[in-house]
Amino acid sequence: MIERNRFMDVLAHAVLILGVMVVAFPVYLTFVASTHTAQEVVQVPMPLWPGEHLLDNYKTALFGDAAKQVSDMAVARMMWVSLVSALCIAIGKISISLLSAFAIVYFRFPFRMAFFWAVFLTLMLPVEVRIGPTYQVVSDLGMLNTYAGLSVPLIASATATFLFRQFFMTLPDELVEAARMDGAGPMRFFKDMLLPLSTTSMAALFVIQFIYGWNQYLWPLLVTTQENMYPVVVGIKSMIPSGGDAQTEWNLVMATAMLAMIPPALVVMLMQKWFVKGLVDSDK
Repeated sequence: MIERNRFMDVLAHAVLILGVMVVAFPVYLTFVASTHTAQEVVQVPMPLWPGEHLLDNYKTALFGDAAKQVSDMAVARMMWVSLVSALCIAIGKISISLLSAFAIVYFRFPFRMAFFWAVFLTLMLPVEVRIGPTYQVVSDLGMLNTYAGLSVPLIASATATFLFRQFFMTLPDELVEAARMDGAGPMRFFKDMLLPLSTTSMAALFVIQFIYGWNQYLWPLLVTTQENMYPVVVGIKSMIPSGGDAQTEWNLVMATAMLAMIPPALVVMLMQKWFVKGLVDSDK
């Protein structure tokens, strides 16, 4: 039995509190800046307490300001684009990886393992390495400024295929034999037995892949040239002028940044139980 040490308990809690403060303070500053006017944000020192313009700033960020002709940069549209592309990437990755792992584990065909290792080796070729040829293909297919162009090139996932393969290999062979004796075909076995058993793994991967898709920056920056197809991460950058005398409305930029944090945070909080279980539960 491990004895409790009061000093170590206090030290551990102090370290945890310090870590939370280090992580949370920039988020707090972002929130504070989003509640002030643009002039108040750039003054030195910047106010450290929330201001009185929270609702105005967030309304302007979400829906734009027709008077200032910035409605094309409305965050509501950018968040919708990010949501659709992130869901397509997450669901597409899980679907393709499930079917790929199912074929590799339960079917016998020539060069089966060679195909698996070929898929696995694509981990060495992230989108940043193959970005030129991928952009050329997407452009030739007319997929620029489309949801398909934002999501399809990012759907394939060697990591998810590997994880599902490892999980399927832990399942007893008796499951296959029982399904075969009941007259179930391959897809019936996949739908009625493998999918229910893979629920926690799918949930864990969904969280990871949704955040991956939501935070994409480089690829959307290349394949989107119209503001109405900007995801929110690219939209934040486009709200900051790169030169000239244009003034950056930091209050709206910070409001956009706060809004961009909400969907990934909600996904993690709502699926935290499934996420942890899918990663650490040996009986998943």
